[in-house]
Amino acid sequence: MIQKALTFSYDDGVEQDRKLLEIFNKFGLKGTFNLNSGIQKHDKPWYYKDIVPVYRMNSEGLNTLYKGHEIAVHGLNHINLKDADRIKTETEIFEDKKNLEKLFQTDICGMAYAFGAYTDESVEIIHNAGLKYARTTAVTHSFDLEQDMLRYNATCHHADEKLFELGEQFLRLTPDKPQIFYVWGHSYEFDIENGWERMERFCKMMGSKDDIFYGTNREVFEHFGMI
Repeated sequence: MIQKALTFSYDDGVEQDRKLLEIFNKFGLKGTFNLNSGIQKHDKPWYYKDIVPVYRMNSEGLNTLYKGHEIAVHGLNHINLKDADRIKTETEIFEDKKNLEKLFQTDICGMAYAFGAYTDESVEIIHNAGLKYARTTAVTHSFDLEQDMLRYNATCHHADEKLFELGEQFLRLTPDKPQIFYVWGHSYEFDIENGWERMERFCKMMGSKDDIFYGTNREVFEHFGMI
């Protein structure tokens, strides 16, 4: 079994995902995209760092756009679960999962926390919803497998100054145990500071390696028997 795996996780279902998917598909990489079905429509933008207009995509056609990648829960309306009571949290999780399963005609088993926020109660609700993993916004700078699947921490954010250093370290590894390089972010963040060029360079560096398993979050976790 291949002992190294690379996976990505991107939030919010925004227009910039189109370009990111082109890059992933070009280099044979796979990602998980975390959507908010209650607000998944091309509406008034918000502005990233007061510069970049950010639009969510309309739900029509997303099944085709994200083909070959994974869809996961991000909360019905992208609320902070730390501020939500139990009923509101259940609605955020259960309704988003139901809507996404209907839209994409597949079972959903994963999630990313909006704002990286969660409580012990929300983790319990996520478990009750049948979700098998949930990603935080914390990072480890490690490739070791996390033990808490419902509070899963990524290796790094794509803007991390150590991204390429970690990539080179991962490429050199010849492990005798499973190792996961898990990168997360938002695709609209690439619209500033030459982010697209940097990301494409990283994907080119990491792609097409015989000793790396390239998969969505779900595929990687299943590959290693974690879910």
